[in-house]
Amino acid sequence: MKPRDISEIDRNFKTASVGELDVEFRDALQPPFAAEGFAWRKPDAPLYRLPEHFTTAEINQGALDLAHHTSGGTIRFRTDSPCLALRAQLAYSFDMNHMPRTGSAGFDLYRRESGRFVFLAAAQPNRDQQLLELPLLRDGSGKMTEYLLNLPLYGSADSVEIGVAPGSAVLPPAPHRIAKPILFYGSSITQGGCASRPGNSYANLLCRALDAEEINLGFSGCGKGEIALAEAIGELDLAAVVLDYDHNAPDEAHLEATHEPFFRAIRSRRPELPVLLVSRCDFHGTAADIRRREIIRATWEHAAAAGDRHVRFLDGELLFGAEERDACTVDGCHPNDLGFYRMYRTMLPILAEMTGA
Repeated sequence: MKPRDISEIDRNFKTASVGELDVEFRDALQPPFAAEGFAWRKPDAPLYRLPEHFTTAEINQGALDLAHHTSGGTIRFRTDSPCLALRAQLAYSFDMNHMPRTGSAGFDLYRRESGRFVFLAAAQPNRDQQLLELPLLRDGSGKMTEYLLNLPLYGSADSVEIGVAPGSAVLPPAPHRIAKPILFYGSSITQGGCASRPGNSYANLLCRALDAEEINLGFSGCGKGEIALAEAIGELDLAAVVLDYDHNAPDEAHLEATHEPFFRAIRSRRPELPVLLVSRCDFHGTAADIRRREIIRATWEHAAAAGDRHVRFLDGELLFGAEERDACTVDGCHPNDLGFYRMYRTMLPILAEMTGA
């Protein structure tokens, strides 16, 4: 009996046509691909950003819902394929009138060149599209190259597949320069609203430049400073933590009641973990803005006075710079790409120093 063709046994070897490309699709959530950014995810489990056992007893329902969104998630790999395609079964897609769809529900691809990742292509789904299938790279060199695919900021996917030319090799990515992840906890701004595409959020910009895995715990409107999450963060082995949830504290009293206890819950478990405390970027000089900044600064001052040398405070008023600050947001609050870029440029030297990069 004639043996069956390998493509009938292993669907990874079945050739598909995507535009003018003939590719073999591989499951990008399985090795040798590295699916990063999901600190508590078990193999083969759905993409989810929080501990799966969390309920409303520990954290608010909004954060539980938004944990399905893949902000900060990446797929990293190396291949010698001269072409690449993406096939993703979308889920949890959000349409927001002040955010481009590529940023909320799309993907973008980067290639490592001379030690840094350079943007190659974006994948934008149409409204109500469930299956996204399109080319990402047509005329590559055919040399072994490292790639990074950013997952959606305000959406997710039930499956993610990368198409490579038939017979191409796919290998694990090179190790990160910073061996441990950098974790960000905060609001919609932390989650990436309103970047034009995933790679332009400030957390993605920082982790790409520093070459570190990102764990993004930005929850739009729902970063409330619950102590159970701080305790869970404290159990992780991290390079640094950025606390940026000012906006989601409903008032100054809530911020004051939660901010220092949240920090201390992490610090009690990780005495030498670098922690960067950040106040709101869209500082307008109101009494509430000033009071919130004082509360966050006080967390730092108390820690420093007690001898903590691994915590820093960054005044959010500095994040957008001094010139044309009104050009940095889409609505007076959420950063556009310029705003995120300025946040990244301001934070980069601080995080580089804190992580030894």
